[in-house]
Amino acid sequence: MKIHKNDNVTVIAGNSRGKTGKVLKVFRENMRVIVEGVNIIKRHSRATQRNPQGGIMQKEAPIHAANVTVICPKCSKPSRVGHKQVTDAATGRKHMMRVCRKCEEMF
Repeated sequence: MKIHKNDNVTVIAGNSRGKTGKVLKVFRENMRVIVEGVNIIKRHSRATQRNPQGGIMQKEAPIHAANVTVICPKCSKPSRVGHKQVTDAATGRKHMMRVCRKCEEMF
């Protein structure tokens, strides 16, 4: 999965289409992400010791990773993400970096 925690993403499909937010949590096993302020659901909760008030609570529900796209930090546009192999000059080790497909900026 090419979406990581703390990425800024925009929703491209579903009821929340067009909304943007930060990725709070990534569930790799079922390809879902929780995005801040997107896909809000209402949860009815009983009064407990932990939550003495009870009532209706609102929280973000997971959304499928295919329905969001990453916003490039440089060009500030939604774009696909690619990978590029980079050699570290100090150590000489190779590692993969994510790359914006529009502006070729590494992030």
